[in-house]
Amino acid sequence: MAAQPKKEKKDGEFMVKVATFIVDRRNLFFLLFGIALIFSVVSMNWVKVENAMSAYLPDTTETRQGLDCMEEQFITYGTAKVMVTNIPYEQADKIAEDIENMDAVIMLAFDSTEEHYNNFSALYDITFGYKETDDRALEALAEVEAMLKGYDIYVSTSMGDASAEQIAGEMQIISVLVAIVVISVLLLTSETWAEVPVLLLTFCAAALITKGTNFMMGTISFVSNSVTIVLQLALSIDYAVIFCNRYKEEHQKLSVREADIMALSKAIPEISSSSLTTVGGLIAMMFMQFGIGSDMALCLIRAIVLSLLAVFLLMPGLIMLFGNAMDKTRHKNFIPKIPFVGKFAYATKYIMPPLFLVLIIAAYVVSSKCPYVYGYTMLETPVESDTMVADAMIRESFGDSNMVAMIVPAGNYEKEKRLLEELETREEIDYTMGLANTEAMDGYMLTDKLTARDFSELLELDYEIAEVLYMAYAVNDENYAKIINGLSTYSVPLIDMFMFLYDEVEEGYVTLDDDMMDTLEDAHTKMQIALDQLQGKEYNRMLVYLNLPEEGMETFAFLDEMHKIASKYYEGTILIPGEATSQYDLYKTFQRDNTVVNVVSILAVLVVLLFTFMSAGMPVLLIMVIQGVIWINFSVPSIQQKNVFFMSYLIVSSIQMGANIDYAIVISGRFLELKEKMSKRDAIIETMNFAFPTIVTSGSMLALAGILIGQMSSDGAICGIGQCLGRGTIMSIIIVMFVLPQILLLGEKIIDKTSFAVSIPLKPEKNSGLMRVDGIVNGQINGTVIGEMHGFIRGDANLFVNMGKMEIREDDGSDLSLIVQKEREEEIENEK
Repeated sequence: MAAQPKKEKKDGEFMVKVATFIVDRRNLFFLLFGIALIFSVVSMNWVKVENAMSAYLPDTTETRQGLDCMEEQFITYGTAKVMVTNIPYEQADKIAEDIENMDAVIMLAFDSTEEHYNNFSALYDITFGYKETDDRALEALAEVEAMLKGYDIYVSTSMGDASAEQIAGEMQIISVLVAIVVISVLLLTSETWAEVPVLLLTFCAAALITKGTNFMMGTISFVSNSVTIVLQLALSIDYAVIFCNRYKEEHQKLSVREADIMALSKAIPEISSSSLTTVGGLIAMMFMQFGIGSDMALCLIRAIVLSLLAVFLLMPGLIMLFGNAMDKTRHKNFIPKIPFVGKFAYATKYIMPPLFLVLIIAAYVVSSKCPYVYGYTMLETPVESDTMVADAMIRESFGDSNMVAMIVPAGNYEKEKRLLEELETREEIDYTMGLANTEAMDGYMLTDKLTARDFSELLELDYEIAEVLYMAYAVNDENYAKIINGLSTYSVPLIDMFMFLYDEVEEGYVTLDDDMMDTLEDAHTKMQIALDQLQGKEYNRMLVYLNLPEEGMETFAFLDEMHKIASKYYEGTILIPGEATSQYDLYKTFQRDNTVVNVVSILAVLVVLLFTFMSAGMPVLLIMVIQGVIWINFSVPSIQQKNVFFMSYLIVSSIQMGANIDYAIVISGRFLELKEKMSKRDAIIETMNFAFPTIVTSGSMLALAGILIGQMSSDGAICGIGQCLGRGTIMSIIIVMFVLPQILLLGEKIIDKTSFAVSIPLKPEKNSGLMRVDGIVNGQINGTVIGEMHGFIRGDANLFVNMGKMEIREDDGSDLSLIVQKEREEEIENEK
């Protein structure tokens, strides 16, 4: 064989020592993994899952700032829309009365208008007396549902984690199906039955420890929590398969222990190098402004690292345990040779590359028009959750409701009134709700200013009492000029005077009769709810109901217009949080994230490939192929005009660039090695025969995992990731099998000319006996030679082997021509 430089030799000796330590200390690693697995079973329940996509928006976005402000300044009570179908209005009105009488219900909106009763269906807008995050609000909703048992009801609420629970249940089913797929594929592609449990135990250990270490991140997104394990399987099963195949290759000449050691020493650098392209693609997601990208990247990178540790530290010990069983359970290889693919590649090497170039240019143009969306309302999923069904039924009977909040500086009811009046003149707005346009009683709005006489007439209160009350308010407000100049013209906002009167009664300064006290109590309750939700210490909140869809350029433009309108009345911070604004923020972050993710993923993979192939041309060709597949992948929804959740593109393009390029590396690396030993036609045929089992094993798992996620998840983001990943992986397999070989054949001169590999000084190899020689050789031979470049020698050889190898063969004394003929017959049989 070709002599190796000293550094390579030392590295090889070091890896053998490391591998020997791991194999011989396998019981230690069994113990360590056992402890880690027991710990993971306990710790997997510690992880916190964030179900709100808006929580991952950057702090600089309007949605994030608005949500933080609302949490600090206002109380958001638990609310629910409950629709009861197939009931007459009289019965619906009786139900409304029963709901309103419940202790936990503080407000109920229901009347005979089409907004609440339509098509024999009643819609109740219920507000509970607890915060949205309070479990008691959910308990109160459960009481309402129990009261309506026997009716056809549909409930829509933002409280609780009903959707998260359904997603978790779906992913459990998907995980079981993926496990069945994995076992089936491994059985089909295995050469011995006993290798299957080795691979499964390795992966299961890695998956369980991954789930058990999620708590280290504090909180993870519902997307990461749902798909990490499934994607870990699909992305990292390659590592275990590569090591297993290397072991079987070494075991042909060595015992179980020696083969295990040698296989591990060679697999560690090989697998580590392979994983770098995947990690490189995932690192690109960490540069996203949208935090779910970083969250998912960290989860998957940790999963890949743990998979590597399981393969390097646990699997060698498992091979020692199952080694004898693997020898006894060998069976026929079910994966056929595919020489026709290599022959097709050689025959079409001048046809397929130009066609592919035209295809990816067209795909780039088409995919650039892919209809990306930033919310769930415009997405279709094969499976609908209970929440989606309820929302659809309510929407069908009562229409859409697109509400945003407008947060402005507090302290001026007049400005608020004028702002709300101007907003309601816009055709884009259905109606608004704020303190300044909410009716209190008898036509007066909450913020209307009343004099003492107006107030006394409204409440049927003695004028003298009202006058004393107004005087006390002026003193409390330090408005002494009104006391001196007279109170007849002194006016106070109705809500302020009501709240002041209630406080005075509570403190015993004012006494009212029972009827008046009931009126005051009822008014105070409703006003306090309004204040909690609409007035804070520094800001006031108004609710604006739009006649526009939740997303779209028209909606986004009008949100900007609302800012301009509000800025005419207020200086300082003006925020408009809401679902529409959240999607507008996501739209703006996508414009940046799209470019950053593509550039970083390509650069990261490019660096790895440069040092893998020591050529500038090869990385460019491989990245062009996979990037082309990504464009083709996202041309499909563009042609179908099927909406794609923006996050699906960012995540799938990163994973596809990092993971699918491994298939291209397998083919390219093998071809570069073989083309120096045989004709290019034979090299590409042998390459495709070699690469097919690896590609079909890994690719089918990733594709099927994606398809199952895409067809069985009710969440738009998770479903989109699965659909795009499954479709993209299938396309990658097709392209690397039927287009990449032709590109390599046509571009191999470019690859060679752009190589910057350092030539290694050669040492002559001296051998005696029967030898097979492949490569360019230079030296002396003392004996009989037959063959041209690739042939056999019987005798003494003292050769420099440049780009090739020299193998010692067992010599049975047969004539050299018979040996050559026999080997040729075996090659022909293998090609068949």
